[in-house]
Amino acid sequence: MANTNKITIIGGAGKVGSTVAYALTLKELASEIVLIDVRQEVTEGEAMDIRQGTPFVGPVYVHAGDYNDAKDSDIVILTSGVGRKPGQTRLDLAQTNVNIMKSIIPQITKVAPNALYVLVANPVDILTYQFVKTSGIPANRVFGTGTMLDTARFRARIAETYKVSQENVHGYVFGEHGDSSFVPWSLANIGSIPVDKYAASFETKKLPEFSHDDVEDYIRKSGGIIIKAKGCTNYAIGVTTAYLCETLTYDTDSVLTITSMLDGEYGIKDVTLSIPTVVGHNGITSRLVAPLLDSEVASLRHSADCLKEVIGQLDFSM
Repeated sequence: MANTNKITIIGGAGKVGSTVAYALTLKELASEIVLIDVRQEVTEGEAMDIRQGTPFVGPVYVHAGDYNDAKDSDIVILTSGVGRKPGQTRLDLAQTNVNIMKSIIPQITKVAPNALYVLVANPVDILTYQFVKTSGIPANRVFGTGTMLDTARFRARIAETYKVSQENVHGYVFGEHGDSSFVPWSLANIGSIPVDKYAASFETKKLPEFSHDDVEDYIRKSGGIIIKAKGCTNYAIGVTTAYLCETLTYDTDSVLTITSMLDGEYGIKDVTLSIPTVVGHNGITSRLVAPLLDSEVASLRHSADCLKEVIGQLDFSM
């Protein structure tokens, strides 16, 4: 049975926005999904295409609309922005997409002041920071997908290496959704066995070795590889965003590496980045200060400093 949520997607005509809408529809996470985009005809086409498959899914009404149609949305997903080009970093997009967000924020918050806001557009950490600072929406109701996708890539890579179910791989990627992200290997395990000791736990089977640096390099470069090959990334982030929205419908909270405004965790303040965060139906309830090694805390602070350096160069004035 479909959820009674109303979800609005800003940038719904784009590859990411339309894929998010499709993933939400397959999961029946809303009774109404509103797609808003400046390309009205394309938006109507995407909505119609998804809507015509709903007889085989459930009673989800997917339609194109404007900001007035987003009134009283429970969740607003923001995917608008210029896409990353081959060879371009997420942070290269910063001021361009910050400027696009400036025009969106006052229009959407006026009609949906009580919504949970999910930032997906890149650079996601920067745009989440902008939204928290300029929207007037409480910080616990504004967050981005952050390193959720990076974490999924990490789990997929380790699962591929050891040919084990991804569900048995546990670990997170912390920091920026970008070049300064890192894996706290001290927390990573497979079926409760530390990742680095997993191969040695078999007496009769020899498993392959792997390098921490190679895995982290794979995580950071995956997006660029996919963009070079097909022009965009949309499926994995679509599923990631739908999964995040699913957790927002539960009364039971989940721990996810979303990006949000830190307030002293690990000695870091006034920057948005990803650490394990408790989130659910009412948004963020708390952030976890996991027991990191000193070197891992240093990596997290370095990531925060990288983001702060970029933030200091941007104009967020409305």
